[in-house]
Amino acid sequence: MKTFLFSLISILFFAFSLAAQERITDEAEARAIFEEVEERRNSIQSETAIMEMVITDNRGRTRSRTMQSWIKNDGDDTSSLIVFSAPGNVRGTGFLSVNEDGSTTQRLFLPSVGRIQTIGSSERGDRFMGSDFTYEDLGDQNPDDYDFEWLEEHDEIFLIRASKSDSDQYSYVKFEIIKETYALKTIHYFDENDNQIKRLEAEQFEEISDGLWSPAKMTMFDLREDRKTEISWSEREVNSTIEDWRFTERGLRRGI
Repeated sequence: MKTFLFSLISILFFAFSLAAQERITDEAEARAIFEEVEERRNSIQSETAIMEMVITDNRGRTRSRTMQSWIKNDGDDTSSLIVFSAPGNVRGTGFLSVNEDGSTTQRLFLPSVGRIQTIGSSERGDRFMGSDFTYEDLGDQNPDDYDFEWLEEHDEIFLIRASKSDSDQYSYVKFEIIKETYALKTIHYFDENDNQIKRLEAEQFEEISDGLWSPAKMTMFDLREDRKTEISWSEREVNSTIEDWRFTERGLRRGI
């Protein structure tokens, strides 16, 4: 009996030691992996696409919306515009996000009132157009915004834990990054009590440019409210010419 217990304890200790060895508390190494993800995502100059959004509430009822998107990268600066085309009650609504010199500005155009609203810091946790994505979720994931805590290397993924000091929604997040392609597969969002409150899953990856694998579908799960929002991409076109005016208040008001 003592021999069995000793063997069991030895096995458990070995497993614990192995797990501990796999966890690397090197912020620089974790940051380097995340920066590779961002570098690949910013390797294209532009992208246009049609996006379909399906919102499912906790009773299984769905709402569908169609959007046109434009994205433009200029070095470390990124501009994106989303304009809703259907249904009629949201048609013409536009969302503009501009990241310039490490600072992000977000604006929302509501055609029903004919005005442009700047999204302030107190509104970053609000739902975007009734979906399970917040304005913060739609912002750029700049490595400089995170404090990286540790890294685990598994067979097919890197698992990275990071905190974001300026977030009112999340205490920390865990990123699952596919090792072969450096594509972001899953994001787990946690509150200050270590409860996972949301999860973002990416799937149907396609190589839209050399070395850049991007999902054709993403789903955000709100684990507290038992809701989800799916976004799928189609008619993608990369590195086409997009005029700069698209990412101005003029482009926001003009819509599609």
